[in-house]
Amino acid sequence: MRDYELVIIISPDVPEEEVPNTIDKVGQLITSRGGEVADVNRWGRRKLAYPIKRYTEGDYVLTQFKLDPTQVTDLEASMELTEEVIRHLVVRKEEGESAAP
Repeated sequence: MRDYELVIIISPDVPEEEVPNTIDKVGQLITSRGGEVADVNRWGRRKLAYPIKRYTEGDYVLTQFKLDPTQVTDLEASMELTEEVIRHLVVRKEEGESAAP
């Protein structure tokens, strides 16, 4: 198991009260592959640097988790199919690296 960080941008079409459900759905994608979610940090709605699928803003969420490296590709494929997520990025954390602010 390795440490990873996942940043997702949730579509602004998702109502504010449904964002926690989307975050839970992403957590289930990780745990269903044998991973462990260590921390979830919701940054809130922010303006995007450039339009993504015609959206100019979205809800940012940082998730820190542990996962077998062989499962990361499968996790990313599932993230592509998750309609609520308009963009995602998985980054492997190096030993001793501190969490993002």
